[in-house]
Amino acid sequence: MKNTKIQLAISVVCVVLGLMIAIQFRTVKQSIGPVTEYRAREIATQLKKVREERDNLLALKNDYEKKISEYEDSEAQVNIASRIIKEELEKARIIAGLVDVEGPGLNILLDDLKFFENYNYNIIDYTDLLEFVNELNAAGAEAVSINDERIISSTEIRQAGLHINVNTVKFAPPFSIKVIGEPKTLEAALRMRGGIVERLESKGIAISITQQQSIIVGKYNGIIENKYSKMVKEGDSN
Repeated sequence: MKNTKIQLAISVVCVVLGLMIAIQFRTVKQSIGPVTEYRAREIATQLKKVREERDNLLALKNDYEKKISEYEDSEAQVNIASRIIKEELEKARIIAGLVDVEGPGLNILLDDLKFFENYNYNIIDYTDLLEFVNELNAAGAEAVSINDERIISSTEIRQAGLHINVNTVKFAPPFSIKVIGEPKTLEAALRMRGGIVERLESKGIAISITQQQSIIVGKYNGIIENKYSKMVKEGDSN
C-alpha cells in the first residue's frame, strides 16, 4: 500500500511535470512565432532602407565622378590651350630674336688681310656683312649674330667711318658671325662657285668657316618699339 502511494505520487508528479513542460513548450513556440515574424519585418525594413541609402550613395558617387571627369577634361583643355599658347609664344620670341637659342650651325670669322703696314681704311665694309647675312638667310639660317649682336628685322648694319655699326654698336674687323641652321647646307650656299665667299676672298678678306653641332646665338638686347603700327583686328575694313 505504501509503495502504491509512492508510485501514485511519483506518477502524479510526472504527469504534472509533463503538463508543465508541454505548456511551457507551447508558450515558447507561440511566442517565438510572432517575435521572429516581427523581427523579420524589421530586418526587411532596415535592409530596404540600407539599400535605398546605398543607391543614393552610388548615385552621388557617380555624380561626383562625372563632375570630376568634367573638371579634369576642362583642366586638360585649359592645359592644352596654355601649352599651345606657350609654344606659339616661344616660337614668336625665337623668331623675334628675344631669347638665346642653341642648335647646329656655323662659326664664321671675317678678317681683313693687311697688305700694307700703314693703312687708313678697312677692306671689309658694311655691304659685305649685309650680303653675308642675306646669303645665310636665303640658305635657311634660323638665327644670326655678328660679334654677339643678334640680327633681327630692325637691325641696322651701316658704315660709320672706319667702323661698322651693328645695332648701333661700333665694330671693326675681325667680325665673328654665328649662325644656326643645317651646317652643310649653309656652308655649301656660302662656298658655291661665284658665291659670297669667293667674291669676298678676292677682295682680300680672310674667311674661316667651322661647322659645329652646338652654336649659341644670344638674344637681342635692344629695345623694340612700335610707335605707328598696330594689329589689324579681324573684320576691320580700315
